[in-house]
Amino acid sequence: MVSALRSLASGQSAERFVFLWGQTGCGRSHLLRAAVSAATSQGVIARYVSLGESLPAEDDQVRLLAVDDVEKLDTQSQGEFFSIYNALRAGQGSVIAAGAVAPAGLRLRADLLTRLGWGLVFQVHALSDGDKRAALKRHAAARAFDLRDEVVEYLLRHLQRDLPSLMNVLDALDRHSLEVKRPITLPLLRELLQSEGDGEAVPPPGN
Repeated sequence: MVSALRSLASGQSAERFVFLWGQTGCGRSHLLRAAVSAATSQGVIARYVSLGESLPAEDDQVRLLAVDDVEKLDTQSQGEFFSIYNALRAGQGSVIAAGAVAPAGLRLRADLLTRLGWGLVFQVHALSDGDKRAALKRHAAARAFDLRDEVVEYLLRHLQRDLPSLMNVLDALDRHSLEVKRPITLPLLRELLQSEGDGEAVPPPGN
């Protein structure tokens, strides 16, 4: 799955349509955002769209569109997504979509469901603690800071354990570190959580 997304984002895949599904907190939103980030780094105009955000117009320059929580699209948004999907298909663009269940279980307009089932379909399973540790370390490396093991263990023991929530806290910690000009350590993490009301003000998790 990750290999398929990486290939699609880099423009090296013959498959241009991918659908991810899995329970809330499994990390599908993180995968969509990572694919958009990877495509952008390659010079591709890419966009991630989540619930409540507007879809790009058909004549937009977007070449990779990632749409999250498709089961929550209203009637108008479903029609817009259908048209954009067709436009990207005709123009050799790509689409990555994600939802809580496989396409066959979605309650969307029939023609859109057909499109969502055209490409590769992957179920995203919840990560083990070991996988989460590795993902957090990779995320820290991508943001160019060292993540100590004691910080990782504290995150896993004391905060919400789904990967999107953990990533959000890590991003907030990175921003706080830059603001106060101090390295990322366990005391700094505790300071951040205390200042944010034990994490209540940390940005809400994705899926």
